[in-house]
Amino acid sequence: MAQFIDNIPSMDLMRSEKMTFAQLIIPVESAHRAVSYLGELGLFQFRDLNENKSPFQRTFINQVKRCAEMSRKLRFFKDQISKAGLMSSPHSVLQPDIELEELEYQLAEHEHELIELNSNSEKLRQSYNELLEFKIVLQKAFGFLASNHSHEFSERELEENVYLNDGYFDTASPLEKELKPGSSYQSGLRFISGMICKSKVLRFERMLFRATRGNMLFNQAAADELIEDPVSNEKIEKTVFVVFFSGEQARTKILKICESFGANCYPVPEDISKQRQISGEVSTRLSDLETTLDAGIRHRNKALASVECHLAKWMNMVRREKAVYDTLNMLNFDVTKKCLVGEGWCPVFAKLQIQEALQRATLDSSSQVGIIFHPMDAAESPPTYFRTNRFTSAYQEIVDAYGVARYEEANPAVYTVITFPFLFAVMFGDWGHGICLLLGALVLIARESRLSKERLGSFMEMLFGGRYVLLLMSLFSIYCGLIYNEFFSVPFHIFGKSAYSCRDASCRDAHTAGLVKLRDPYPFGVDPSWRGSRSELAFLNSLKMKMSILLGVAQMNLGIILSYFNAHYFSSSVDIRYQFVPQMIFLNSLFGYLSLLIVIKWCNGSQADLYHVMIYMFLSPTDNLGENQLFRGQRPLQIVLLLLALIAVPWMLFPKPFILKKLHHERFQGRTYGMLTTSEMDLEEEPDSARQHDEEFNFSEVFVHQMIHSIEFVLGAVSNTASYLRLWALSLAHSELSTVFYEKVLVLAWGYDNLVIRLVGLAVFAFATAFILLMMETLSAFLHALRLHWVEFQNKFYHGDGYKFRPFSFASLTEDDD
Repeated sequence: MAQFIDNIPSMDLMRSEKMTFAQLIIPVESAHRAVSYLGELGLFQFRDLNENKSPFQRTFINQVKRCAEMSRKLRFFKDQISKAGLMSSPHSVLQPDIELEELEYQLAEHEHELIELNSNSEKLRQSYNELLEFKIVLQKAFGFLASNHSHEFSERELEENVYLNDGYFDTASPLEKELKPGSSYQSGLRFISGMICKSKVLRFERMLFRATRGNMLFNQAAADELIEDPVSNEKIEKTVFVVFFSGEQARTKILKICESFGANCYPVPEDISKQRQISGEVSTRLSDLETTLDAGIRHRNKALASVECHLAKWMNMVRREKAVYDTLNMLNFDVTKKCLVGEGWCPVFAKLQIQEALQRATLDSSSQVGIIFHPMDAAESPPTYFRTNRFTSAYQEIVDAYGVARYEEANPAVYTVITFPFLFAVMFGDWGHGICLLLGALVLIARESRLSKERLGSFMEMLFGGRYVLLLMSLFSIYCGLIYNEFFSVPFHIFGKSAYSCRDASCRDAHTAGLVKLRDPYPFGVDPSWRGSRSELAFLNSLKMKMSILLGVAQMNLGIILSYFNAHYFSSSVDIRYQFVPQMIFLNSLFGYLSLLIVIKWCNGSQADLYHVMIYMFLSPTDNLGENQLFRGQRPLQIVLLLLALIAVPWMLFPKPFILKKLHHERFQGRTYGMLTTSEMDLEEEPDSARQHDEEFNFSEVFVHQMIHSIEFVLGAVSNTASYLRLWALSLAHSELSTVFYEKVLVLAWGYDNLVIRLVGLAVFAFATAFILLMMETLSAFLHALRLHWVEFQNKFYHGDGYKFRPFSFASLTEDDD
């Protein structure tokens, strides 16, 4: 057996890649280039030799700060380009490679120019907004003044206005004369006009009313144009207001309230000729500012365009440089300060590629001293590395989400590729729904090259990453749907005629024997005549329940068999004899025997009650089975299997801890020098030398751990088998939901001779199918399949306490690393 297993060719993904620990001794002059070449290769994981140092105590912290500052500037340019609405060019302009120092200088110049342009543009926009607001206030306030003159204020003359923005205009004009400080107010009614944000008007009016005790008149009108905020570039709705009041105290209060609410006040002369003159001046200045703003925007966009054509290349360059210096900070200087010493892991197959990259770095840097690549032994466990592709990576991620495989232990992803989508399909089986999922998966795969380059949302990114999982899930769903003979819950005579016919007019309303067999069994899957019959639910429940037990026992056996392959690979005969063998005996003496009874009952058509057989196998194993006997010699076989199951429990529990203790004592007494490789010895770290005493073997801890493991397996054999019944439960729920939506929505609506009702029924059916059956039910079946793999399958052999191989690689850098 062992020789046969040794001759089996190695399987990709079955075991993680063999790793080696290496030390790099790199001359200072070639260190940067060497790390860069290793980043391009992406097959060396550096170990941080400066864990005890803070980031500010490391050697290359100044270079990291410079790169971080350049990243900040590049993000600033990217935000400005995005705000300006400039489209990114598909092809960057070719530019000769530049050094980091030159790039740093160029970025500083571009930033200074852009900040100055933004500052000037903001000032111009502020001036433009004030003039625009003034123009709108002049237009709206004149209507208020004319209205008040035509009523109770017609006999009074409004002589004074208040204007807060002193010194607004640079040249003398009637507007300045109107606002000249020291202009006196005559007694009588006064007013203040201005503009305020629409969202503040109600609170503003209330505050004015309370401050003046109601001695004011407040008029307002919405502005015809939206005002652009120069900082956020958002369009803001504003309202023009005119407040009539009397007295100097009221004027002071109103001005303070305007200031606190951020309202802008503007002077409005009552004289029509002055108003026209000021309006003309404002319009002229608005026109000049528009021309200046347009010229400034064109100049700013031109500056941004010159940056945008190189932005992607620059960001990638800075990102790489920062990653290189972060990695160099993980290395140590030797005592001479002329070499950097680094340590890390790499796959064995990559040693030659790494050495070639280091030799290139030595030649390209014109160093007179070569880089030394020195393999070493390491006390720590190596990282786990699986070489995956676009198809297998999603399944590996499903396994890694539970726990990363221990170094070189059997990888469940090899089997998850098939078992996961198949168990999903057992719960989701409907070939109509499966076709819908298949179309979605094919769309994602067809647009793979385009979607892989786009920035997707979290949900779409997850869906795109699992496109091949979705593909197999849909294919297996179609297969299981054909077995269940369900197309949106409707059966079809795809593979021929039914083997049965109804004795009565309707099978569902039959009061006699019901179905009558007329011809050979239906060639493939469930006979369509079962749909709608009186025994439909009982038949399908029995079928799916028994099928769930068979699939569960088969997958749990696979998990135990994989534990044997693990033990054999690590040369642990103790695990094989005292863990694998009793576990196989216990599981198959009970639930393997149940699976055998299910198959025999299907084959001979017996009416035996399997519940009764299994219960009385424990309660009264010697009693006669009577009509529940399925084959000759069943009762003595049950007694033997029951005894084997009882023997398997102490077999798992007691021998292993005592044997481990004996082997440990022999090791330190000189009788054997082989390292113990059993999985249970991982409770204690392997001693480095014989100086450690055998008292360090904690027998009580090992025994308690083995007892917990044994009890967990015994109870888990029962609970895990019951857990696989979720395959039956989810399949039944999916089928019943499909039937309800079809019969109670679509068929019911189609019974009306009304087009509107039919269309509404079709829309409701499509909505329920898409959002409930194709989304919620898919997610539910996915999560249950995930549970069956993580708990029921992987707990038989999978430790999952390793850590991933994370090499230094430029390909893995993202925008978040800036």
